[in-house]
Amino acid sequence: MLINWILLFIGSLAVLLTAARYFTNAAEGAGQLLKLPAFVTGIFIVGIGTSLPELVTALLSISSGHAEIVAGNLIGANISNIFLIVGFTALLNRRTIDLGKRYLMIDLHYLLGSALVFYLFLHDGILTWKEGAFLIAIFLIYSLYLLKAGNEDELEEISEKPASWGKVLPILGLAGVGIYFGADYTVLSITKIAEILAIPPSIIALTVLSLGTTLPELAVNYFSVKQGKASLAIGNVMGSCIFNLLIIPGVASWVGNLTAGGQILSLALPILVAASVFFYLLAQDKRISTWEGALFLVLYFIVMFKTSGLI
Repeated sequence: MLINWILLFIGSLAVLLTAARYFTNAAEGAGQLLKLPAFVTGIFIVGIGTSLPELVTALLSISSGHAEIVAGNLIGANISNIFLIVGFTALLNRRTIDLGKRYLMIDLHYLLGSALVFYLFLHDGILTWKEGAFLIAIFLIYSLYLLKAGNEDELEEISEKPASWGKVLPILGLAGVGIYFGADYTVLSITKIAEILAIPPSIIALTVLSLGTTLPELAVNYFSVKQGKASLAIGNVMGSCIFNLLIIPGVASWVGNLTAGGQILSLALPILVAASVFFYLLAQDKRISTWEGALFLVLYFIVMFKTSGLI
């Protein structure tokens, strides 16, 4: 039984990585057609697309009566995005990443504000549909800002002729489906492997499940950096984090109340806010160095070891 889940994990991960590569290229083409700079493309298009596994996981968990899994998954996914994905991207890039000039501060403010509002709504252990409506409203304002700012800015220089919508849309659709099913079966196989090895469910939600649902971000960022588009990769992280904190709990709360307790409230939720604040402060110089990336990775493993009770 264990070997079957391991084989499923390998196969689904291969599908996920392949789909993520095509999705990255198609998302860039869509951004060019919409006249959006690479950084905004990463936040608005790629960031949202790679958050689909978290959204589907949240809806399925609440509808099946396991709402407590959602908070652990979302919080763990954002901690992984900030510490693991940013750290991995900075090290893989092997040189300092310039975050851009125009969008950085507003996007960072939205990331920090989203974390604080999410903390305010969830710290009492429940997030209702009324609170979810406020989260959705904040994201809609953020989306309008991105579209308006992107249309006012000049399109970055591109070396190739922009693709047509007739070519981009089918690739986005098929690759999105591939990302969804690849991530879905990857998460399923990881979860089953953890259950066979007798890992507590709360630890699975905060660590293994959250790591599994951030695999699309990891895959997309890998190919973005390999193509020399590190700013797209960081934009992907920020967009995914904001989407996770606003749209996913906002939409999920209309299916049923989002609940949390125990270690999620006492440890994971404060760490989420701390990670967001730390990223905000570290990015004030509009650059992320490889040394800072290494620090992020160390912090990620400290958080995971602490959450798992290994230290």
